[in-house]
Amino acid sequence: ATLPGAPLWVVGDRGYSSHAFRQHVWDLGARPAIPPKRNEAPVACRDWIYNNRNHVERLWARLKERRAVATRYEKTASSSLGVLHLAATLDWLKR
Repeated sequence: ATLPGAPLWVVGDRGYSSHAFRQHVWDLGARPAIPPKRNEAPVACRDWIYNNRNHVERLWARLKERRAVATRYEKTASSSLGVLHLAATLDWLKR
């Protein structure tokens, strides 16, 4: 399986650090930006990409503060995406 419009990078923290997971990301057509665990051999991980992951984490935290996002279990993917779009728009307007 490949990702539709594969992202250039998949960013993860050390909890996702494994050769098998990195290979799976490569197989999907993206590049992993996952730092190695302290007891593992070093791997290529772009620092500037990994260090900017906090923007995404903060966005998800703000979206999950909204009850409509945090407690919804929609039946279809399009309904879930619609709720996320609405919450992201309201977040953008608030800023």
